[in-house]
Amino acid sequence: MPVTSQPLGRRERNKQEKLDRITAAATELFAEYGVEDVTTQQIADKADIGTGTLFLYAKTKGELLLLVQNAHYAEALERGRSHASIIQNALDAVMAIVRPIVECNRTQIDNGRFYLREMVFGDPTEPHHSAALTIVAQTEEAITAILTQSQSTDAAEAATAARVISAIMFINMATSVNAALDNEALLQEIRTQIRLVIPR
Repeated sequence: MPVTSQPLGRRERNKQEKLDRITAAATELFAEYGVEDVTTQQIADKADIGTGTLFLYAKTKGELLLLVQNAHYAEALERGRSHASIIQNALDAVMAIVRPIVECNRTQIDNGRFYLREMVFGDPTEPHHSAALTIVAQTEEAITAILTQSQSTDAAEAATAARVISAIMFINMATSVNAALDNEALLQEIRTQIRLVIPR
């Protein structure tokens, strides 16, 4: 007899519905005004909940941005993995992973840079921060797999190279001097740097 999952109870449905409203409200307000110019009170009002309830789901604007961006980042990584899976050249395959992440992060450049600061300096025990770090680890695992499959690189060296490549990507997205670059110029700069890391 097949095992069927039990439907969510009323309390769980209510929590999920509030989380969905918070996520939708934060997504819309951050996209329109930027995270720096949005208050938690505005998000609570738009989600039609009290600020006390909002803080049960995320204690700061940074955590709210992590909540919103993590889902987009995970989707971007999945798109990159799918595209990379049909590319033979290691550098091109790695860039197939990198491109959608960069494009996702720079949909709203200030928000993207704020997200990266939260990821690096936020509380790693906070669930949304922990989820962001998990996605970073998954990105590095995807790059490691490319390097081990397409290069004569052992797993340990490939994992180290993947961490360096991840750092290259994040530093280039976060640094102030690159904020004015368009996506293609930034991706070309990242590609130039990554080319030095990938063994020929």
